[in-house]
Parts: sequence; C-alpha cells; structure tokens
Amino acid sequence: MVFSLFSEGENKVLCWCFFYVTLAFIILMLYEMHFEKVIRELGGVILSRGPKLCNFVDWRGFKVVYKRYASLYFCMCIDQDDNELEVLEIIHHFVEILDRYFGSVCELDLIFNFHKAYYILDELLLAGELQETSKKTVARLIAAQDSLVETAKEQASSISNIIAQATK
Repeated sequence: MVFSLFSEGENKVLCWCFFYVTLAFIILMLYEMHFEKVIRELGGVILSRGPKLCNFVDWRGFKVVYKRYASLYFCMCIDQDDNELEVLEIIHHFVEILDRYFGSVCELDLIFNFHKAYYILDELLLAGELQETSKKTVARLIAAQDSLVETAKEQASSISNIIAQATK
C-alpha cells in the first residue's frame, strides 16, 4: 500500500510521500516506471478530479483512495480487493493524530518534521494493516519517543562537551 500526500497549488504536485508498499506494487513500479513519474501521474489524476466525485480511482490494476484536507491530499494505493471505506477511515485517523500532534497540521509541518510523521504512521500501520486504533495510545507512544530523542540529544551534547574539554 502506498501512502502519499499531494498539495494543491501552482506547479506543485507532490510535497510528501509515505510508503507502505506491497511486494507486487514494488515489482510493478520498478519494471514500469520511475517513482517520480508515478507520483506525477497520480498527482495529475487526483488533482484534476472535481470535489463532487468519489474518492476512489482505478489506476494500473490498483485502487487509489484519497481524501482532501484543506490544500493537502492524502492518498493510498491499495489492492483491488481491499476495502476503500476502511482506507478512508485510516486516512482520517492518521490526519486526526497529525492534527493532535502538530496542532492543525499543515504542509510545512510534514516537510520539516517528516521523521515524526513517519513515526506516527509506523505506530498506526504495520504491513499495510491498521494496528492501533486508540489516538491516546498513539499520542502516548509518540510522547515517549520524543522524550527518548531529547534524552539522547542531551547525552550526546554532554559527551561532546567532555570530549572538547579533554582535547583542550
């Protein structure tokens, strides 16, 4: 399953991509076209659709499920037999958690904090399947991860200071 985000605007097709890819999709894309062409093609298909049309598109033997939030488009490429409504709920769940974490998530939050967005997505999905439905649990896990990162930064800083003093 591929998870991408498109931004609507002048000459902007892609601002962010998340990946949960099936092996068949990787093989198909490696043989057929480069990643940038795939994103450009999907961006063209999704951005050109009207707001009143459904959020599902058949594309190259897959289904693309997308949802627009303000100027951001979140989309997932899924197998033909996957449930589109479930995927729409997964997208909505992901956006709600991003909103809670970043406080009204925007394009810049995702660009400058892509590693946090990936971590949130990793907490939600495992092998393309929803693993955690509780927003509170995800928020607690993200806070714990942020705490670990800050602790590691402090320890690295103190080690750097010790090394700097020892080499003087």
